Amino acid sequence: MEAPNKNITIDNYLESHYIHRSNWLRAAVLGANDGIISVSSLAIGVAAASTTRDPILLATIAGLVAGALSMAAGEYVSVSSQTDIEKADIAREKQELEEMPEVELNILAEIYEKRGLKKETALQVAKELTAVDALGAHVRDELGINEVSQANPIQAAFASGAAFTAGGLLPLLVTILAPVLQMEYFLYGFTILSLIILGAVSARTGGSGIKKAIFRIVIWGTIAMVISALVGYLFGVKV
Repeated sequence: MEAPNKNITIDNYLESHYIHRSNWLRAAVLGANDGIISVSSLAIGVAAASTTRDPILLATIAGLVAGALSMAAGEYVSVSSQTDIEKADIAREKQELEEMPEVELNILAEIYEKRGLKKETALQVAKELTAVDALGAHVRDELGINEVSQANPIQAAFASGAAFTAGGLLPLLVTILAPVLQMEYFLYGFTILSLIILGAVSARTGGSGIKKAIFRIVIWGTIAMVISALVGYLFGVKV
């Protein structure tokens, strides 16, 4: 049995895990997935009701641009709102520590006690952590906010918008190059291929199961495209 490396540090240990990637990876995968599916679905819906390339191409470009901007703006607003709430809670916690330090100390001790420490040990741990960084201990253990869970609005918006654009470029290329009469089938085939690649890459990057990620993303992508195609056929307007 190989002896453990005594020189390993906590930073190196954490780097071997994937949770620190969760925020930007979530935004990137969501953006790319939405870019592939929504732009392809839009193109398929228009292609199902069109006999010429121009309206398909126009709808695809409009969907790509609008979708990328919408994803970036939506992600920025969403994450900014989350950040504002976290900052307000931290400010409130800071005030409570100044006004009633003993109560806050007991709250921290109760948290550790519920996690399995003996009452005396929990109180001792709470005292020692409070002496080092009282606010940090309460933010982390009472509010549940840490460096991993905190998201950067600019980073999330950029990752989401850029990923949507990258995902939407493939259906755009298909609408430019594929024959108009079989456009729906080319879009579906290349979209499924792209979703399989995206599922595999996201699972690999996040350290999760590849088969499950691929199955999930392909199934929902297929449902979205089939419904879009049906809408196009039901309208039956040839342009």
